[in-house]
Amino acid sequence: MLKVLELRRAHPRWGPRKLRVVMARSLDADEIPSERTVARILERAGAVRTRRRIQRCTTEVPEAPNTTVNAANDVWTVDFKGWWNARDGAKCEPLTIRDAFSCYVLKAKLMTTMGAVPVRGEFEELFTRRGIPLAIQVDNGPPLGSTHARCRMTTLSAWWVATGIRVIRSRPAHPQDNGGHERMHLDMRYEVEDVGADTVEHQQAGMNAWTHEFNHVRPHEALDMKTPGELYVSSKRRYSGPRKTNYPMQMCTRKVASRGRVRYRGHLLKIGQGYRGYEIGIEDGINPSSVRVQSYELALGIFPVPV
Repeated sequence: MLKVLELRRAHPRWGPRKLRVVMARSLDADEIPSERTVARILERAGAVRTRRRIQRCTTEVPEAPNTTVNAANDVWTVDFKGWWNARDGAKCEPLTIRDAFSCYVLKAKLMTTMGAVPVRGEFEELFTRRGIPLAIQVDNGPPLGSTHARCRMTTLSAWWVATGIRVIRSRPAHPQDNGGHERMHLDMRYEVEDVGADTVEHQQAGMNAWTHEFNHVRPHEALDMKTPGELYVSSKRRYSGPRKTNYPMQMCTRKVASRGRVRYRGHLLKIGQGYRGYEIGIEDGINPSSVRVQSYELALGIFPVPV
C-alpha cells in the first residue's frame, strides 16, 4: 500500500494501470498487486483523480492529412507548445519533436526565439544524432508553415524538402489532426509548466528530467504499456544536408534569387522567399501562356507567363 501511494505522490496524473506496471519492475511476481487492488488503495486513500467529462464533436471533417505510420521515423510530429514564463519573468517557448510511431520525444527545447535560423540549428543537431525521418507533420504557424506562402512552405520547411523529407500539413484550426502531439503537450503543461522554475535554465533541467521519464519510465497505454524508449530506434537515413536537384530532361532549372523570384522568358516568376538559393525545375509547353514549376519532388503549381 505504501509503495502505491508513494508512486502516486510522485506521479499524481498516473492511473492504476501505469502505477502497477512501474511497480512490477521492482517486485517479485507474487508481490505485484492487481490493477483493481491498486485502484482500491487509491480510492481508500482519497487519491482518485476525477476526470472532467468532455463533449466531443462527432462530425467528420473531410481532408484530414494521411499520416499512416508503420515504423519508427516514418513520421515525426513537430510543434511549438504555447509559451509560459519562468518565475523570473523569462519566456519559455518549447520546441517539441516527437516520433509518431513510438511516441518518443526526440527534443523538448526551450527556445528564446522562434526564428528560422536557430530552429534549423536544433533540427540539424537532431538530424546528425538521430538521422532524418521519411516525413514531418506540422501545423501552419511560423516558422513551420505559412498560410500565405505557396504550398504553405517557409524557409524551414523548404529546407526539409531539400533534405529529402516529405512535409505533411495539418489543417488550419484543426489541432486534432496532430492529436498525439497535443496530448503530449497537455502532460507537459501539468507536469512541467505548472510546476514552474526560477529561470529558463532551471526550467530546461526540469524539461529534460520530464522527457527522460516520458520516454523511459512512464508506460503508455497506446504502446501496450511499453515505454517509447523500448520501441524507438534511430533512423537509418543519415543527414547530409540539402540534396542535389535531378529534374527530368524536359525541365530547365533556375536558381531562386534573394527576393524569392526567378526570371523566365523575360518575366519574373514569384516563387516564394522559402525557396531562396534552391534550384527549381520549370517545364515549358503546357500551354503558350503558362509553365509548371517544381522544387525537388514538390509541385509548386502552374505559373502564368505572358506570351
